[in-house]
Amino acid sequence: MQPFILMVLLFALGLGTTITFASSHWLLAWMGLEINTLAILPMMAQSHHPRAVEASTKYFLTQSTAAATLLFATMTNAWLTGQWNIHLMSHPVPLTMIVLALSLKIGLAPLHTWLPEVLQGLDLTTALILSTWQKLAPFILLMQIPAQGQTIIVALAITSTVRGGLGGLNQT
Repeated sequence: MQPFILMVLLFALGLGTTITFASSHWLLAWMGLEINTLAILPMMAQSHHPRAVEASTKYFLTQSTAAATLLFATMTNAWLTGQWNIHLMSHPVPLTMIVLALSLKIGLAPLHTWLPEVLQGLDLTTALILSTWQKLAPFILLMQIPAQGQTIIVALAITSTVRGGLGGLNQT
């Protein structure tokens, strides 16, 4: 990949994360998440190996499912409450859908099954960016969720802990 193209893609990664960090409106936050997704896809498929193409396809399908769910949940919240603000989520159904969509974007257990398969097809640098930088923006949005949505986050955390503990028992 040419250095100029790589620089533009890394700039787009930073821009998408910054837009999501600075947003208080769900549409702007969604747009930042999509900029992040579209910026990492060419980096994932830069080695024209079938495993890299498969990994980028799986990542695209998973992230587009999560993005569509997030957009649907925020539009449902706007329809029910009249609010697009991140901090003014009050209806429990869209709030739960938003938490699940962001958990899918992060790869939180039990919604993590796509992550190991995607990471297997990537080189080390791209996998590092995918495992760290790509998780910052959805994580910040999860932290901004009002207190009513914290119970589903606690349930996902307990599920993740139990799943990891049971998975660790089979290791030799």
